Amino acid sequence: MFKRAQIAAKSAARRSTFARRVLAALLAASLLPVAASSVEAGDPLLAYGARIVGDDARTRIVIDFDREPRFSVHYIANPERIVVDLPATAFGFPAKDLAARGLFKDIRYGKMDEESARIVLTTAGPVKLALAKVQADEAGKGHRLVLDAEMIDKRAFAELVKTQSWSDRGEAAQTTSAIPAPEKAAPGDFVIAVDAGHGGIDTGAIGVDTKTEEKQVTLAFAKALTDRLNKEPGIKAILTREDDEFLSLSQRVLIARQNHAGLFISLHADTLKQKDIRGATVYTISDKASDKLAADLAERENLSDQIAGKETVAEPPEVADILLDLTRRETQAFSISLAESVLNSFKDQVGTINNPHRHAGFRVLQAPDVPSILLEIGFLSNAEDEKLLLDEAWRGKIAGLLTDAVKRYRAAVMANGG
Repeated sequence: MFKRAQIAAKSAARRSTFARRVLAALLAASLLPVAASSVEAGDPLLAYGARIVGDDARTRIVIDFDREPRFSVHYIANPERIVVDLPATAFGFPAKDLAARGLFKDIRYGKMDEESARIVLTTAGPVKLALAKVQADEAGKGHRLVLDAEMIDKRAFAELVKTQSWSDRGEAAQTTSAIPAPEKAAPGDFVIAVDAGHGGIDTGAIGVDTKTEEKQVTLAFAKALTDRLNKEPGIKAILTREDDEFLSLSQRVLIARQNHAGLFISLHADTLKQKDIRGATVYTISDKASDKLAADLAERENLSDQIAGKETVAEPPEVADILLDLTRRETQAFSISLAESVLNSFKDQVGTINNPHRHAGFRVLQAPDVPSILLEIGFLSNAEDEKLLLDEAWRGKIAGLLTDAVKRYRAAVMANGG
């Protein structure tokens, strides 16, 4: 199914590319009106072209839209980033057209939710937009967003961050009021939150051969696992995300807690510099990493909010310590038990890396009252693993083995009065 979806996606992409070329040709010939009134209000904007020029003193970004975009700009520190928020937008230009250069060391863009999109410009130092405006295209082909960035000193950047006004302070503070209401479970059901890692603007890792995005792989596995778990009597599995949307790490945790989940399983398929490493790995939380591989992975995964341009709101040290202590006291033993159950299911069935149970300080595993694991199903940096990750039959096999692991874990908890 996943391969068929890929083929369909590629076909759709070709059709979309052709449609854009036709659109551009019609616009160039002034045969197609582009007034906002001619487009359905609910249709996303189309960003059909982009370019970036400049150096490490001043850099300009220009993005072409099919109609006039509304936008807002905010600044975030640690590290310095410029966030450009847009209404729902389809980004139809090649990624290479907006490759980072000049004052920008990383540029991300994509969907945040059904109604919004975002561009996150990670800068090489303190930078401000000397110009940010929308202007009509001279040839009548819609509108363009022009962003001119220039260097400033740290004090000036800090003042920008301090004095800016967010239209939604909940966004800046990373609150979770927009989380949907908990799903209803039957009395006595054992609830499991299945978390598809990454999503929306946060694409995750990229496949070495097919260039498949990790967010697609994890969502396909999450849906397969949820469907399989829900066939078991007394088990109710829920998804933290059901489509290509961004969720902050705290939102994922809160969804599990609000649904009174008895387990939280976060699915990932990372990449490594060592392309010969392959196989599954199960991670649990710890304030000290078991090894450098675990530490590096936790550091990358914990940057998810930063990638999406979320303002990091640091908890007071005493609160962070209490949360981690609660996690360790109340749930760490259960998390380890689940990890061991998963690895027992995988034994002689699924390849694993050396020392397949590892631990580190993953923020997504910090629910103080929900036993949690992060499962690296395989590595998209390894060609053989990548083939398996895209194989529907193998995905079904993993879902079945994980379901067996959950059932054994549940039986053990019930036997001990849990």
